[in-house]
Amino acid sequence: MIRFVIILPLIVVTWLLLVKVVSDLKKANIDWTGVATFVGFIVLAFWLRHVTGMG
Repeated sequence: MIRFVIILPLIVVTWLLLVKVVSDLKKANIDWTGVATFVGFIVLAFWLRHVTGMG
């Protein structure tokens, strides 16, 4: 029961923050090409680390 009391508010707060972030992102004027490039480089780094075992 104690876990339920602790986990439920965390889930609710996380959901509210996620909704707020999505709402803010929809309103903002963001260069999605730059964001995609940044995320792509991070994914590439992790993939190369996985394939080569270096890094």
